[in-house]
Amino acid sequence: MPAQAYAGKECVCQFRKGICDQTCVQGMLETPFYIACLKLTGRRCLVVGGGDIGLEKVEGLLACDAKVVLVAPEAIEPLQELAAEGSIEWERREYRSSDLERTFIAIAATNDTDVNIGVYNDAEQRAMLVNIVDVPPLCNFILPAIVRTGPLAIAISTAGASPALAKRMKAEISELFGEEYARLAIMLNDVRGWAKGTLPTYQDRKAFFEDIVNGDPDPIQLLRDGDEAAVLELIAAAQRAHEPTTA
Repeated sequence: MPAQAYAGKECVCQFRKGICDQTCVQGMLETPFYIACLKLTGRRCLVVGGGDIGLEKVEGLLACDAKVVLVAPEAIEPLQELAAEGSIEWERREYRSSDLERTFIAIAATNDTDVNIGVYNDAEQRAMLVNIVDVPPLCNFILPAIVRTGPLAIAISTAGASPALAKRMKAEISELFGEEYARLAIMLNDVRGWAKGTLPTYQDRKAFFEDIVNGDPDPIQLLRDGDEAAVLELIAAAQRAHEPTTA
């Protein structure tokens, strides 16, 4: 249950119930979400709200090379520092609907229900991505917990049912899929060009990579043992085995 939505508390969503009756979270677990990875490099992304949650969202966007614009009359010191060093653009004022122009994603993290509803409605009118933190009916996308290791990113979502469970899963997955998986991903990427140029069909390329990933010896265990040379030989052997024969 989101922290801002439970029976007896003041309603914070567009249903304007006065006192929350949990209308906004009914059916939340049955909502089918389309899982995608977004390329944010250089894209303008808006964060409304200069508190701790705003900082969390800003840092997540910066990690993906987004062009982050913060709109807030006041901001906590770490956000001020990011603005001072030029990492983000800070509009020190209240939110305006025009802030959404040329914007790819909008995230609102304020404690003002009217502002949150305004950001959501303005974004929906523009058919753009919008997330109002902790208010499920004011979101057309949700932000899962992310495990990042090199080029690997693993998303964990409980559809908002339990952030605590998602946090536990994130910690366990981080232990299970460590640096060796990221290293193998990089090594496999290095031979993608060879595979595309040499192996004529999708099925051929699929078999080539699966033979490496599921190979004997196990490439992940080899990397855990520090034997990268053996993994390179495993890849080379797969190349020899799959290279088309010439008549």
